[in-house]
Amino acid sequence: MRKPLVAALFALVIAGAGVAPAVAAPAPETAPAETVTAETAAAPAETAAAPVIQAVDFAGTVSLSNCSGSVIRMPASEADDPALVLSNGHCLETGFPEPGEVIVDQASTRTFGLLNSAGTRVATLRASKVAYATMTDTDVTIYQLTSTYAQIQSAYGISALTLQDTHPVAGTAIKVVSGYWKRIYTCAIDGFVYRVKEGDWTWKDSVRYTSACNTIGGTSGSPVIDNATGKVVAVNNTGNEDGATCTLNNPCEVDASGNVTVRQGINYAQETYQIVPCFGLDNKLDLSRTGCTLPQP
Repeated sequence: MRKPLVAALFALVIAGAGVAPAVAAPAPETAPAETVTAETAAAPAETAAAPVIQAVDFAGTVSLSNCSGSVIRMPASEADDPALVLSNGHCLETGFPEPGEVIVDQASTRTFGLLNSAGTRVATLRASKVAYATMTDTDVTIYQLTSTYAQIQSAYGISALTLQDTHPVAGTAIKVVSGYWKRIYTCAIDGFVYRVKEGDWTWKDSVRYTSACNTIGGTSGSPVIDNATGKVVAVNNTGNEDGATCTLNNPCEVDASGNVTVRQGINYAQETYQIVPCFGLDNKLDLSRTGCTLPQP
């Protein structure tokens, strides 16, 4: 979960907690070679015979004070439903949830910078509450906003990103879209990891990227978007920086037999399809709904 983290600030912010703070790294002067910046995101494809895919840009993504995120909707969400913002559990403004901790319906007035397709901030959105947050099994925070989808669309011409309701597929071409850095990383889903362990936290059935998605601090919470459908299939959350084993900022892979693998420089995301069954009419969280497998308080 080092995506919003700066190791040097670790002790200053959460001394003794055993975790690093959710703080973005200083902005580098140039983007990594594999990224697309806000200035180039809308550029036409150079290959004339490029396959027909959904245009993936910054529209609907948001910047947080220390992380990235996106305005999301469920496939059945309606225009007059309160909008939702997806980010990581470790991006929660009140600090990292403990292992086993699940937060629901917690008051919040957190603000988010809404971006248009070019990566320009066009509005400030505000939360009414944390609908759900955890770092157990997955790494997600879902905020409910004071605005509806219709209000956001009417005022800014920006639609929410839809969560895919099925498990992602290995080999899928994806983009990781960071509202914090205004960068788009392009790669593919390399595969799925039985367990990713980092410090005291363990995440199940995680997405592993191919190496081109070399995400950095501040990209935590970025939506992972399927190029072909434009739907969100995962939320970016961590990567192994130094080659250490299962430590903070150095997650490891654990298979079903308990074998541990370390992949320095490889980054990971948490699937989001399992969120869909947990939200019902009016975008209300209901962890007792059929098909909902998210951890409960």
